[in-house]
Amino acid sequence: MHSFYIILFLPFLFVFIVPFLFKYINKRIHTGWFVLFVPLTIFLFLLQYIPIVAKGETIEYNLPWIPSLNINISTYIDGLGLLFGLLISGVGTLVILYSIYYLSKLREELHKFYIYLLMFMGAMLGLVFSDHIFILYGFWELTSISSFLLIGYWYERKSSRYGALKSLLITVFGGLAMLAGFIMLILMADTYSIREMIGNAAFITNHDLFIPALILILIGAFTKSAQFPFSIWLPDAMEAPTPVSAYLHSATMVKAGIYLVARLTPVFGGSSIWFWLVAGIGIITLLYGSFTAVRQTDLKALLAFSTISQLGLIMSLLGIGSLAVYFGPGESGALYTVATFAALFHLFNHSTFKGSLFMVVGIVDHETGTRDIRRLGGLMHVMPVTFTIAVVGGFSMAGLPPFNGFLSKEMFFASVNDVASAGIFGLEKLGMLFPIIAWIASVFTFVYCMILIFKTFTGKFRPEKLTKKVHEAPIGMLVSPLILGTIVVLVFFLPNVLGEYILIPALIPVLPMIPIHRDDLYITTWHGLNPELWMTIGVVVFGILLYKIVKGWIKLFNHYPQWLTLNHFYNRGLAGTEQFSKNITNTYMTGSFRHYLKYIFVFFVLVLMISFLFLYGFQFNFSNHAPIGIFDMAVVIGVVAAALVVLFTSHRITAIVALGAVGYFISLFFVLFQAPDLGLTQFVVETVTTVLFLLCFYHLPKLRKNIGKISLKLSNLIISLAMGATVTILALAAFGHKVFEPITYFFENAYELAGAKNIVNAILVDFRGFDTMLEISVLTIAGLGVYILIRQSSRRREQSNETE
Repeated sequence: MHSFYIILFLPFLFVFIVPFLFKYINKRIHTGWFVLFVPLTIFLFLLQYIPIVAKGETIEYNLPWIPSLNINISTYIDGLGLLFGLLISGVGTLVILYSIYYLSKLREELHKFYIYLLMFMGAMLGLVFSDHIFILYGFWELTSISSFLLIGYWYERKSSRYGALKSLLITVFGGLAMLAGFIMLILMADTYSIREMIGNAAFITNHDLFIPALILILIGAFTKSAQFPFSIWLPDAMEAPTPVSAYLHSATMVKAGIYLVARLTPVFGGSSIWFWLVAGIGIITLLYGSFTAVRQTDLKALLAFSTISQLGLIMSLLGIGSLAVYFGPGESGALYTVATFAALFHLFNHSTFKGSLFMVVGIVDHETGTRDIRRLGGLMHVMPVTFTIAVVGGFSMAGLPPFNGFLSKEMFFASVNDVASAGIFGLEKLGMLFPIIAWIASVFTFVYCMILIFKTFTGKFRPEKLTKKVHEAPIGMLVSPLILGTIVVLVFFLPNVLGEYILIPALIPVLPMIPIHRDDLYITTWHGLNPELWMTIGVVVFGILLYKIVKGWIKLFNHYPQWLTLNHFYNRGLAGTEQFSKNITNTYMTGSFRHYLKYIFVFFVLVLMISFLFLYGFQFNFSNHAPIGIFDMAVVIGVVAAALVVLFTSHRITAIVALGAVGYFISLFFVLFQAPDLGLTQFVVETVTTVLFLLCFYHLPKLRKNIGKISLKLSNLIISLAMGATVTILALAAFGHKVFEPITYFFENAYELAGAKNIVNAILVDFRGFDTMLEISVLTIAGLGVYILIRQSSRRREQSNETE
């Protein structure tokens, strides 16, 4: 195994180590100090690939997993994967360092927190480095599960449970849609490899499944990256601890959809549907997020909607950049390549300034006891370092110099201006909407950034409205946001170092068909008095004006009806679904076992008989049937007789013995059919169960005799006859159809393939190994559930005894 896989699986390895660290060491040393080793090691390991990838090379690794099904853990490192890998591990290192001082080692269940965080980190790394599309999907869904656990970490809070469930429902719904799109993509490309799919892009584009696959995959990307209208889960996810918010919603989970769109741009880019969905939904999300963020009074809620807004900006840039695929090599293709470059640039910038801002808000909450802007103010003098970091991150998000957000925002304005002149996909009429919407959204972005900074840190200090005595955060809590803030400033002065070694190599796999001219992607802080600069000046002027009179126009939001909000539709839809399910359940859940059997039998008969009718299944062939001997008939008669005894006896002991006799006669069938192993197994099982039944029922009273006339129910008779006829027809028809070669020939080589002399054991252990493993897993989970219930019950009894 290559060392890369050791690094890739390192977070999952530590998942099993963390509980022991928490149990034996946490009282002396914070568990986070040991967990910090994981992302730091991964980050340092990935640094060695920067010079290799900067030369345009791709490193491939392959770890066989299930070769017979063509499922291997195929990974490759290119510029795009490396960019995300460095963000995942780098920001992860700073987040864990921050969490050491944010989360108390005495009050918090840190082992759970770090287990969930490491699961998420490992899932994100597996996602961005996977080449096998099903492996990517597996890691994709693992991010949804682990983020659900992280968001609901403080599960005793109703709001945390609500936010976790909402994120899970929406992202898993998108993941299932994406899975259907992946299956279509596999059918079109006839491969599981993402790189090979990109190579077959020309064939995929002309396939009938192209549009359905495109839409389904984008649903998955949009739900994960909180694009409109799926963005409603992100604000509620802010109930998670601040380190989780800083990690999931600045550098990792919400960027997974961005990664997927970027990775599949060579396959789907160039089509009008892809452009309008990605760029159109992105620009709408940008406006919606920035417009909604202004009205928030909770600092984390403000940052949540700002994240939605910034993700929309990046998504719209990827959509605009996909025009390069349509135009191909040439001047027009190179023009729209800049938009994709700007998307990757802003993706990096967003991770730095938004990560630092989340940590700043966490510091404010940690030191003041509140995130409510209406209770804050004047913190600049008490928390000067935190204020400085907030200014750096907030001004960068607002797109002001000398911070990295200014550079990528200027490139964003240039890209939306270029869309208006594209002349394709109806942009000659609708193209002007892009710069207009982008400018309006940027004005609101400027306003909420000013609210975040000045409403929190300037003005009158009101300690009477705070629950804690305010002071500057400890240095350990300030280190991580200080590092991110420093990067924000350094990138502004040295942007082309980042561009040369990180961004341009990441751009190459997104647009592999476009020759990359590095001079066209040279980042400068001054472009002259161009339209983009005038747009920025306009944003600042109108933004300051709106901020000054914010108390006057912010009240207009109160007139917006709540029943038109997305959250209202979600809550009503969820409640309606639950009520509908309840009504349906109450209809058939009568408490009668006889009714349940009726439903099952009727459904079974209808589905099978209709399928037989339309699939021409009524074909019978008795030519190859073995003759029925006298011993066979005798065993059949014995089974029927024993079954009748079970039905009509009035004594439990007799019924149990007769039921055991049915099993013994079945074991004789196995012996007659030359399967002594099965016969012996059946005999042992029947003996054990019969003895256990006898022990259990011996002390129960006898069955009460109720002599009366049994009325004939026509519906029961029809269902019984139909069920018996269906099973009989199914059994007989199964021998009349030879659709596939029989598998008996395969099992004849059981000794050679599995090394087993017993064919039954070979089937159960080797050929059905996964089936047997899952059965054992089910029993294990059930056992753990019983153990947990017993343990919880004993704890409650102990607590009640202590109370008394």
